[in-house]
Amino acid sequence: MATETTSQVLIAGGGPAGATAAWHLANAGVQVTVLEKTAYPREKVCGDGLTPQAVREMNLMGIRHAPGDGWQHIKGLRLVAEGRAVEVPWPQTHTWPDYALVRTREDFDEVLANHARAAGATILERHSVTTVLRAEDGTVNGLRAELLDPRGRKTGEFRDFHAPIVIAADGNSTRTAVSAGLAKRDDRPMGVAVRAYYEIPDVSPRHDHDWMESWLQLPDAQGNLLPGYGWLFPLGGGTVNVGLGILDTSPQFGKLNYRSILKDWSGALTESWGLSEDTRTSKILSAALPMGFNRTPQYVPGMLLAGDSAGMVSPFNGEGISFAMESARMAADLAVTALQRPTAAGREAEMSRYPVLTQEAWGAHFALGTRFAELIGHPAVLKAALATGMRVRPLFRTVVQVMANLVDERGTAPVDRIVRLLESVVPAATTQGPAAGPGVNAPSPANVG
Repeated sequence: MATETTSQVLIAGGGPAGATAAWHLANAGVQVTVLEKTAYPREKVCGDGLTPQAVREMNLMGIRHAPGDGWQHIKGLRLVAEGRAVEVPWPQTHTWPDYALVRTREDFDEVLANHARAAGATILERHSVTTVLRAEDGTVNGLRAELLDPRGRKTGEFRDFHAPIVIAADGNSTRTAVSAGLAKRDDRPMGVAVRAYYEIPDVSPRHDHDWMESWLQLPDAQGNLLPGYGWLFPLGGGTVNVGLGILDTSPQFGKLNYRSILKDWSGALTESWGLSEDTRTSKILSAALPMGFNRTPQYVPGMLLAGDSAGMVSPFNGEGISFAMESARMAADLAVTALQRPTAAGREAEMSRYPVLTQEAWGAHFALGTRFAELIGHPAVLKAALATGMRVRPLFRTVVQVMANLVDERGTAPVDRIVRLLESVVPAATTQGPAAGPGVNAPSPANVG
């Protein structure tokens, strides 16, 4: 028999999207409850990188991140390919900070959760959401969660939570969205990320590195090229997050032992970083990267999708934390306004604006990223592009700014104008879609204008 609890807003998942939404809601005086499957601190497979876009969201929330105390400040991106390296500082823009951060997800998610709790949010750990709950008219009006014991095992005890607004922010597990009948879109790219932590020897010049490093070609210890791209994100104190990603546009996707590839690549990093399998300090873990709005619609009556649950990962670089946090802020702001409407119909009309806002924000960026993913899936195309780009450094500065979504929307710099031109000729990735399953009421065009 499930016990019942009510709130004004209910959130599935306490990661970057869920905790950020909870803070904005609690800060606005809204009664919000977050159901988090695990307990903090908990490990997540991630590159641990926080781009300037994510840093901006942190600044809006008033989260302090002075150098040290777990925060590693990053001044730019170092690209490695074709036997060359190009260092690209983060650009000076009107919108974004000119620095990035690195911090482990184990620590970062807990920082966000504690920040939300301090603002008044209720975050219930070891509550594993199993399904959405619906009113008689089909509107989502709650979540059912199974309680887990301290070791993460199922107890068979369930609790029902009800709220007029539900936000699905449970990451790439997407259990909430799936239970609501929202299927994955096969016309959007998908990726796999694999990562581990390594210790950098004290004698290595990279011991206190303050650049994010991205390898656009992965060699093994013998110099043979491996599929995918790699990253090295320093966490300070001699620890570095080393990982690789591969897109489903690659002909080798799904046919590889990704852990073996990471081990082979670490052997190629011995000369430049001092890394090897002997310096690895963690297990090699992997996770899926849902990209380019790969789960739609993002709004069904009573519920919004934020972050990875809606496939808000960039096909350009596999980055998702910034989009998770920004979409969470959008969802929270709409929820605050919707709760002020005197009728249920008025509340839903306000919430139905959400897919339009996210599409305006990133539809063109994700569409360009999808085309990019298709192109680099062809090894010959990628090699030709790198052969040109690594010799024309100003070109890579522009590419980095585009890939990291660090373009001023109304800016007058050449890169801003170039991106607006490209976006005008590429149809934006839609946040509506054919993915509504049986019993799901997708918003009509009249409701989302």
